[in-house]
Amino acid sequence: MKKIGFLINPVAGMGGAVGLKGTDGKLEEAVSRGAVPQAKKRAEITLKALENDQDLLFLTPSGEMGEHSLKVTVPKRYQVVSYVGDDSTAQDTKIAVQRFLNEGVDLILFCGGDGTARDIFDSVGRDVPILGIPAGVKMYSGVFAINPTVAAEIVTKFERHSLRDSEVMDVDEDAYRAGELKTRLYGIARVPSLTGKTQVSKQVYEDSDEGRVKKEIARFFNEIMIPDVLYILGAGTTTESIAREMGLNKTLLGVDAIKNRQMVAMDLDEKSLWALIRDGQEAKIFLSPIGAQGFILGRGNQQISARIVKQVGIRNINVVATPHKLRETPVLYVDTGDSDLDDEFGDTVLVVSGYRMAQRKRVYHSEQR
Repeated sequence: MKKIGFLINPVAGMGGAVGLKGTDGKLEEAVSRGAVPQAKKRAEITLKALENDQDLLFLTPSGEMGEHSLKVTVPKRYQVVSYVGDDSTAQDTKIAVQRFLNEGVDLILFCGGDGTARDIFDSVGRDVPILGIPAGVKMYSGVFAINPTVAAEIVTKFERHSLRDSEVMDVDEDAYRAGELKTRLYGIARVPSLTGKTQVSKQVYEDSDEGRVKKEIARFFNEIMIPDVLYILGAGTTTESIAREMGLNKTLLGVDAIKNRQMVAMDLDEKSLWALIRDGQEAKIFLSPIGAQGFILGRGNQQISARIVKQVGIRNINVVATPHKLRETPVLYVDTGDSDLDDEFGDTVLVVSGYRMAQRKRVYHSEQR
């Protein structure tokens, strides 16, 4: 029987939809903006997919950090190894991980974001493999499964002799909220090796040719913009170029809205976006995939939620990327939290990669599709 150390960061990802670009140090503000927990729901997708695997025994902290979710999904195959108060902390994570190590777990499965990955790595290092169920805002580390369903597939097929090295990244959240991406390598963890099932760490592509191509993409979209249509621009330097072509400033790591070549609103949260489109306002969304990772939805842009995508319509989503980025990004990923909606993206999407130039790029779908 495989022993799985399992824990949830209950507040992971709460800052995403409300436009905070992270939850660390911002939980009270996130709650005041109407944020709701996401991690428990995503963790239970994974656990539900594992409910018939009788070869797994889960060790977990009490309450919302794991016990409650295991009780409703695999009620006879878990043990509580640490106890948590009403408000969990990073220290609770580290205590739980130490108990996992004492019990000789084969794998630590956690639900959270980059901050949770760092807390776990601090305690486990390379001694025990780790795997993340993605529930944070950014998740630039390479220790996360593509989505919760795929996480279950990895656990089922996991073998201790089949591991790979993967980066745990540290993101400066204060700088990130200010529109500047600062990352550093925090450590190298061991992760179950299942080709194409875990994400890679984010890469940044920037040189003079990249800048030229971004201007060409921007010039193309500037020519075809339609009056009275609301244009929602996701994060990134390529979408920023589209705004700059119109003489507008854009938040580099936020979601902004433009109409009739004027900035309507900047750094929008999910509720503000919904207010702009809910009454039938025609809209289009511009997205650029995260470098090397390939995510167009579900990483760093949770403001563009499943209901936003449904209201705007998949046919009105425009993906933009330079040829260099596309060469280094083998496949695109969608993780809206609604698997049926993710499947509606089909097998490929058209990516605008220059002035009146585009190429088809494959979209990943899990085997359960």
